[in-house]
Amino acid sequence: MTTVITAITAAAVLFVVWVILSPGTIREYEGKNSLSEKFVMKINGAPNGFFINSTDTDHPVLLLVSSGPGTDDYVFTDKYKDMRLEEEYTVVYWDYRSMGIAYGRDHDPEQITLENLLKDTHVVTEYLKERFAKEKIYIMGFSGGSHIALRAVQRYPDDYYAYIGMAQVVTDSDEGTKLMYEFMKEVFTSRNDKASLKKLEKLTEVSGENVRMTADRYDYIYLLHKAGGGTIKDRSEFEGIVLPIIFCKCYTVSEKINYVKAMKMYRTTPLSRELAGFDYRKDIPSLEIPAYFISGEYDYNCPWQLAEDYAEKLDAPDKGFRLIPDAAHSPLWENPEKTCEILKQIKEKTLYE
Repeated sequence: MTTVITAITAAAVLFVVWVILSPGTIREYEGKNSLSEKFVMKINGAPNGFFINSTDTDHPVLLLVSSGPGTDDYVFTDKYKDMRLEEEYTVVYWDYRSMGIAYGRDHDPEQITLENLLKDTHVVTEYLKERFAKEKIYIMGFSGGSHIALRAVQRYPDDYYAYIGMAQVVTDSDEGTKLMYEFMKEVFTSRNDKASLKKLEKLTEVSGENVRMTADRYDYIYLLHKAGGGTIKDRSEFEGIVLPIIFCKCYTVSEKINYVKAMKMYRTTPLSRELAGFDYRKDIPSLEIPAYFISGEYDYNCPWQLAEDYAEKLDAPDKGFRLIPDAAHSPLWENPEKTCEILKQIKEKTLYE
């Protein structure tokens, strides 16, 4: 009985500590034109969440379309303090419908479709243009969020100065699987990690030059994290994703729980089925506005070689591809100095053209 009471007491203490470490607050700045906001509002009848950071709201607006789809990225801004993009842009982190802080019991997964998210993107963009008195804004799709941002730019080009694809998704074909497989095999072989090599072969079917996953993609990505090419370079999935969520200050405990629920829910929506079979080199071969792509040199979640290939083939008024050193899937937070400098250059190049 004493052991049980001790365990319950310890669990209660840990929970209280977790609550104290989860105030739900975000970065704040000095200056009359600075802005730090966290709020939820209805867009097209569905709850949407926003984190907005800016040292000066005269900065151009950058809408960051979160990854996943269905995964909020402000937790990385909370964790990696050296990322100061808000000194160049008014940065709007968007928790689109029913994800992140916008998750609630009244959500309807069947309404989470690509068409609805594109309509939401347009309304959000119009709201930001009006609120900050801007003719246009910038939009950056991160990883799975680049599905939404890229298609929004194709549909509503007049809304944006430029498109930025960070860790751009390009295709879900076996072409990407092969690049991931070759990277992991090389890493595990160099480490003499026979157990991981065995698991890799179990998850993969290799036939000549063809490589195919034989398991769920999430199992493959879990192994990719172990190889160092996942969300954060040389960090496991637990270190790179789970711990930042658990210890971030920007979410309350209940919001953290809802964060995870929303991530899982997004995998079962019509959106997840609609995004199958894509190859943007064929599906979106041209854009009417400048497009720039940024990848980490160790990113094999969305292999950087495919983003570079797409940048080369894309027909756009201006375009570019930059490979960020010492970074994997999240270059904005892993190497903020280099990535923010590139984003500053994009702003200076396109804002007044």
